[in-house]
Amino acid sequence: MTALSDEGWERWLRQTVGHPTRRPALLLLEGSAGTGKSRRLDQLLERSAGGSRTRVVLTFTASGMESSVLPDEPGPPAPGSGGPAAPADRRPGPDRREPAPARPESGPAAGDPPDLAGLLDPASGRPLLLIADDVHRAGEEGRELLSRLLERPPDALAAVLAYRPEELPAPGLVLGRAVAYPARLSAARIRLEPLDADGVRRMVEERLGAEHCPPALTARIHERSGGIPQVVADLVAQLDDAHGTAGIRTPAELDATGVPVRVAEQITARLAALPGEHHPVACAAAVLDGPAGARELYAVAGLDPEAGRGSLVAALRHSVLLETGTDRYGFVPPVAGTAVRELTPGPIRQEMHRRAAEVLVRRDPVDWARVAGHRRYGGGPRGWLRAVEHAARQTAAAGAHQTAIGLLEEALSHPAADRETRARLAVLLAHSAVLGLHTDHTVRVLRQILDEQALPDAARGRIRLDLGLVLYNQAGMGLEGVVELEQAVGELTGRPALAVRAMSALAMPVMSSVPLERNLHWLREARKAAEESDDGEIRVTADANCVAILLETGDPAAGEALDRLRAQGDRPGRLPHVARGLINAADAAVWLGALPGVGALAGVDDLLEEGLDAAARAGASYVEQDGRGTVLLLDWMTGHWDGLAARARAFLAEERIMPGPAADARIVLGQLALAQGEWQQMAAWLSGDGRPLPLGSPLPHVAAAAGALVRTALARDDTETAAAEAAAGWDRIRDKGVWAWAAELAPWAVEATARAGRLPAARAMTEEYEKGLAGLGEATAPSAVAALAWCRGVLAEAAGAPDDAVAHYREAAGRYAAVSRPYPAILTTVAAGTCALEAAREAGAESGAAAESAAAADLTECVERLTALGAGWDAARVRAELRVHRPTAGQRPRGRPGYGDQLSPREQEVVDLASGGLTNREIAATLHLSPRTVEQHVSRARRKLESQSGQPLSRPRGGRTG
Repeated sequence: MTALSDEGWERWLRQTVGHPTRRPALLLLEGSAGTGKSRRLDQLLERSAGGSRTRVVLTFTASGMESSVLPDEPGPPAPGSGGPAAPADRRPGPDRREPAPARPESGPAAGDPPDLAGLLDPASGRPLLLIADDVHRAGEEGRELLSRLLERPPDALAAVLAYRPEELPAPGLVLGRAVAYPARLSAARIRLEPLDADGVRRMVEERLGAEHCPPALTARIHERSGGIPQVVADLVAQLDDAHGTAGIRTPAELDATGVPVRVAEQITARLAALPGEHHPVACAAAVLDGPAGARELYAVAGLDPEAGRGSLVAALRHSVLLETGTDRYGFVPPVAGTAVRELTPGPIRQEMHRRAAEVLVRRDPVDWARVAGHRRYGGGPRGWLRAVEHAARQTAAAGAHQTAIGLLEEALSHPAADRETRARLAVLLAHSAVLGLHTDHTVRVLRQILDEQALPDAARGRIRLDLGLVLYNQAGMGLEGVVELEQAVGELTGRPALAVRAMSALAMPVMSSVPLERNLHWLREARKAAEESDDGEIRVTADANCVAILLETGDPAAGEALDRLRAQGDRPGRLPHVARGLINAADAAVWLGALPGVGALAGVDDLLEEGLDAAARAGASYVEQDGRGTVLLLDWMTGHWDGLAARARAFLAEERIMPGPAADARIVLGQLALAQGEWQQMAAWLSGDGRPLPLGSPLPHVAAAAGALVRTALARDDTETAAAEAAAGWDRIRDKGVWAWAAELAPWAVEATARAGRLPAARAMTEEYEKGLAGLGEATAPSAVAALAWCRGVLAEAAGAPDDAVAHYREAAGRYAAVSRPYPAILTTVAAGTCALEAAREAGAESGAAAESAAAADLTECVERLTALGAGWDAARVRAELRVHRPTAGQRPRGRPGYGDQLSPREQEVVDLASGGLTNREIAATLHLSPRTVEQHVSRARRKLESQSGQPLSRPRGGRTG
């Protein structure tokens, strides 16, 4: 019998249904419960509707056989027909079908039963399509009916028999006996297989949305469902019912929803049919919670091999367990084992957990995390703690730091852990917390350990180092981290590799507000210790942390440090340091403006790719998360805005995003919202708690957020607020002393100060900025150099020298374009065009006309570029500038054009800006209109939109005044 693939199914449909021949055909459609047999049958019915064949449907149930004849044309499904789900059912699954055609209900509600004898008579000569569903439930009469038909099939018969192979009364025989198929009958079989991991992911994302489905969740659903579509659908439905689709969903939340009702009842019914003396093998498989060998099942069940073999065979024959591989037996789907485990009495379950731990210790290699779990549930805390220690070392070595953290946090909180054990486990926890994603509980546990007087000095210094790194890098508590790290340096005098790690962390300026001079002190100490050491790990540790500050201060040694890091990428023990160093370098390069293809660090995208790959191989979750945040920043700066907001929101929605990477996403979302005129959203992303960003955010991010807030205050003509915010942001940069980080703030700060009537102070700021950038050339910090030219343009414009301003703005635009930063390049081009229009107007009619036309053409091009980029608010602002400075040539005729019930271009602009949350006054400032004119546009737009929809519209968000 031929086995068909999906392509074979389509071919069978075309040949058998689309172009029926006189040759009879049989298709056996087999698959476990929930694999989608009904969906295939409905597809067959839909394709055959309106054809020449009489369609007969037989459905076998526990109570007998139901039969029906379908009409030739498709129609609406009858109630209870097993047809497609109602449109309101949004859940994916094997029974999610298009709404036609369906199998009508049999019995009295569907009319008199059909004359099966006449329809199935081989002598009738009528082309016939026979669908028999759930044939595994057929009784003797039904099996005999089908056997007779297939042994003497009508010439134009097409028969499809669907069944669950594991529930056939006689394994391997669909109809209970061998059928004497005639030679002229074409016979084939399709085995419906479970979905693979990618298929499960697509199915889950269809229901919950990709932004709510982290890989860990879809992997857990695939693991628990075994890829069976109906079980996937049920698990997703339970998760949706319990938590809804808002926010990210986690594997723990999935497990907490329990076993789907359909699965629980099915496995319970099968277990009930299994004689009680054979239950221990099924319970043992449930306790092991994974495919196991026969002898392992006997041992956990407490049975001798002979009795165990009999019980296992019985469990297989009753489909309680299935053979999943060579000498591997388990539940399908695996989540069914949870239901059986819950049905197992507690004392028996506890004994089985103890025996399971003994069985798993004999495996090679030993999975210590599973052993620890069984010892935990089997009692005996001492053995459990020993297994946890083994498991933590094993999982950390494999890069599974989150698993190690979970095991260690639980163990360190248990009263059975003595001081010596706590000291050993705390060192392991601290190490995994640095590379994984910490929890607040982690910090509390480590601090409690450090407070214990009996802790050995060597362990205390190691734990304090890792606690300081967690506080410094992940928890957003820079100053507290600095305190712990400086104390750790003194406690690690006998362990130079760890001491250098603490020193090099203290050299990094990005997350602390201590003066740059203090960071440079620790940089010198770390480099000195590394140079004096022959230990390669000490050197790679120093390079990993120091490469960023070398870049940010223009030190030429940065390139050498980066080369040394890359050369260590094939050393597994040093891989976490290499990953951290590459991501640190990429992040520094992004803020400096050394973007792809330019500067000394040409190919920062390659740096990111290398760093992310190394972090994934090392299991360094935090480093990987940090790199993904930097990718978002890079895409914002280089103008790759399509889908960027959705990716940034999905990133933020993930569980336990650390402050640094979270700040990356918030900056991106805030800047995108600003460019699109969504100022309320912008403020929420950048100052939701009254600060430019949450306390502890990296200083480059704080400066960028301050620049955005200054810019919106300027757009509102609130110059005092703008100047105050500018001064505060400037003070933060001055206190730190890393002036390259002012690139996103400086132009707006200088403009705010100048427009507030403090032109001398604005000049002083520009001079201070230029002095702070001394030693950082165009190749090192191109964004800062471009921003300095922008500041000079702002000063020239404020001083009434538009020609000089045009030159500076165009210089800035060229510098930004050279480093692949389209948005600031367009903004400075707009500034140059606006000043050129002003200069042309002052120059007079003849000499100024050509310049005015050229500037207007530049601004028109900028509108197109801003629109293509996605900066709708900026595009509207530039269009308004063009209207204010419209050249005399080419003006439209006098009079208002008629738009009827359609929105005029100006009304559409107003509606777009209002929908982003701008007030009437903010819209007026953007479009160079009066608030009264904006109110009139809003009123007319509302009337037109209400006329189009036939429904009253709520007041647009931007329709308020004030």
